[in-house]
Amino acid sequence: MTSKHSPARRTVALAAAGTAAFVLAACGGSDTSSGHGGHAAATPSTAASAPLGRHNAADVAFAKGMVPHHRQAVEMAELAAARAESAEVRKLAEDIRKAQDPEIRTLSGWLSSWGEDVPAASGADHAAHGAEGMMSPREMARLEKSSGKAFDTAFMELMIEHHEGAVAMAEAERAGGAHPAAKRMAGDIITAQTGEISLMRKLLGRG
Repeated sequence: MTSKHSPARRTVALAAAGTAAFVLAACGGSDTSSGHGGHAAATPSTAASAPLGRHNAADVAFAKGMVPHHRQAVEMAELAAARAESAEVRKLAEDIRKAQDPEIRTLSGWLSSWGEDVPAASGADHAAHGAEGMMSPREMARLEKSSGKAFDTAFMELMIEHHEGAVAMAEAERAGGAHPAAKRMAGDIITAQTGEISLMRKLLGRG
């Protein structure tokens, strides 16, 4: 009896094994081509192409440095509404505020999406975060206490230095960053703030 039934058992076993192999092969092919089931999505190449993966340390440094940098520029610009004598200075300050406020929100959103901390909004941190061109507390206090032509002159002198720092940070991002939108913003900053530096130098009689 044993010798008579062994071939049948072997046939069933082989058939089952063949079916299992076919099913596994089919599943593997489906995952590779369509990405369903999670297998293809877990591959390193796919993960690297995901939006959150397209940033590097230079992008993080750019965003973390530019957020407080922009905040201080906005703070300086807001002083001009009540203190500036020149209509051109007031318009320049308003243009700076309108451009940089939305960029602060965008930069903060990137940092959050990358799992990074957004720099705290604290005036006491202005000189501590290490961003280029930032005003010291003493310089900010001097600007706050001035008005009229004295304010106009101090505002433009300080903002030129501030803008030069931002341009340097943006150039570093353009050279070393990986995040496409951050690199585009860096290009916009370079264009806008270089133009504003030229205007301020002209208004100061140094252009």
